[in-house]
Amino acid sequence: MSGIKILPEILSNKIAAGEVIERPASIVKELVENALDADSSRILLALENAGKSLIRISDNGSGMNRDDALLSIERYATSKITTDKDLFAIKSLGFRGEALPSIASVSRFSMETRDARSDVGTSIQVEGGKVTSVSDAGLPVGTQISVRQLFFNTPARRKFLKTTGTEMGHVVDTLSSIALAWPRTQFQLVHNKKPIKNWAAADSATDRISDVVGRELKDELLPVSQSLDGVTLEGWISSGRTIRSTTRGIYLYVNRRFVRDSVLRHALMAGFSGRIITGRFPVAVLFLTIPPDTVDVNVHPTKHAVRFSEPRLVHKLIETAVSETLQRLDRPSWPGAGVNPSPEPSTASETAARYAPGVIEEKSAQPIPPPPASMPGATPAPEKMPTNSLPASILRKDSPARPAAERHQQPLFSERRAFADLTIIGQLHDTYIVCESGQEGMILIDQHAAHERILFEKLKKKAADTGVAVQRLLLPETVDLGFNEARILNELIPDLSTFGLEIEPFGGDTFVVKAVPSLLSGRQITPLITEIVEKAADTGFSPELATVLDRIRQLMACHGAIRANQRLSADQMKGLLRQLDDCENPATCPHGRPTWIQWRLGSIEKAFHRIV
Repeated sequence: MSGIKILPEILSNKIAAGEVIERPASIVKELVENALDADSSRILLALENAGKSLIRISDNGSGMNRDDALLSIERYATSKITTDKDLFAIKSLGFRGEALPSIASVSRFSMETRDARSDVGTSIQVEGGKVTSVSDAGLPVGTQISVRQLFFNTPARRKFLKTTGTEMGHVVDTLSSIALAWPRTQFQLVHNKKPIKNWAAADSATDRISDVVGRELKDELLPVSQSLDGVTLEGWISSGRTIRSTTRGIYLYVNRRFVRDSVLRHALMAGFSGRIITGRFPVAVLFLTIPPDTVDVNVHPTKHAVRFSEPRLVHKLIETAVSETLQRLDRPSWPGAGVNPSPEPSTASETAARYAPGVIEEKSAQPIPPPPASMPGATPAPEKMPTNSLPASILRKDSPARPAAERHQQPLFSERRAFADLTIIGQLHDTYIVCESGQEGMILIDQHAAHERILFEKLKKKAADTGVAVQRLLLPETVDLGFNEARILNELIPDLSTFGLEIEPFGGDTFVVKAVPSLLSGRQITPLITEIVEKAADTGFSPELATVLDRIRQLMACHGAIRANQRLSADQMKGLLRQLDDCENPATCPHGRPTWIQWRLGSIEKAFHRIV
């Protein structure tokens, strides 16, 4: 007798429901997306007991006739795909034909719907996956779906639901993430007959963003816009000054679909590299528009994950767009500090002028967390520097003339020296350089962070001018990897060789390292290669070795920089400020900590009640 049996349809639907429905918020996502696919301009969500007792979604979309309504609760019934080609070029939010039958199989489900061509609507009642009644009903155009007593017939699933507050939080987060991408659609949320949220249809995306992420952030968000090879990025990001301790302020979309994607998030953080410290995150709302046939949204039942055919292109687009946007804020904002002559949207320039990193308005300075721990393994020894003074090149007032080629380069910023023109008042606790900028108020410069930035950019420039110095190993080092990791490393060997990392296969899943960049001399190579391969497996491609080398340069700059609690002479402070002017990004140290902060004169006078 055979031990394999075909499961009853109702049991199959319950299993399918487990793939799609985790909690009330999962149902809200599926039903709201269906309403948006039906071109709804108003969506009302009513809940009882955080959706455990009732989820009702009403929309004014196109609705369905009787035949379509009956088909919609059958598995694999959909109007959105018809061929294999459609499956790999999805243009709608919903497409699987699983949501409604899965929801109906674990609840007491009802649907009322009418399209504009029908004289009467259709009412369908389903209990535990079994249709109990179908009737005509007088209804407006649109659809209303009610889901009562979720998991009433699967008590084992019901006991895993959390408290009302927790489930309600998930619902609000889900609806918020959808509402951000559809500003012209009105969303209303009612819980236990009490209004909770009402996002009115907005004329602009920024109005909806301020409704969702907070109105206090509206004027601080910087517009991002970039296109590359048919892929477009639009959106808004906060400056490095507005950061959070979690990723809750990050909203990423692919073709208006909210996703949690490692490639997109990694690219966003790469764009912020050196501008925020490790463990802190920006606020970002980014919309990626990409040809549907170059992205696979059919990776996961909940459709939160996607897969790109060209992940490197997407990563480069986002990283570059974010980095270039933030460069507008890398220069000081006091008069005479220099402005970026390149054209940019007025909203961005106005925002940059008001919210440059380090500017203190009415808020007091926040404590700065310590820099991230150093990488595992031996730290490369930096060049020896006196412990009680700056390098001679900083101390000299008449620094050597720059090469002719460098002198004739088009300056990115105006010739006026932002930091060198400051009036130095003195040192605070032998750690901060206290300066004055005309009528703009007081500026504090962290001498260690500023010197770190100077040394980091010198190290990077030296590598760019002379190329990557290579150190051949007297005893080649072997690296053993798993099967998948070995396959990835084989593909990366040509790219890694351009950075001075010479690796050859040694049979099976073993590789031998024969040469490394000089910056990595003395360090254990296996952890580095493992990190690169793991990142490649996670994002679909490897982080460039240049990024890893930058982390080594950060350590070298940190060890070589002057310290806090170190007294400086007036000439030393002036030399430090002159060299800070030469930096591409003087706003932060390589770890992302600010190098300077400013108290505007108006804020100081207000604190002393000189002005109201």
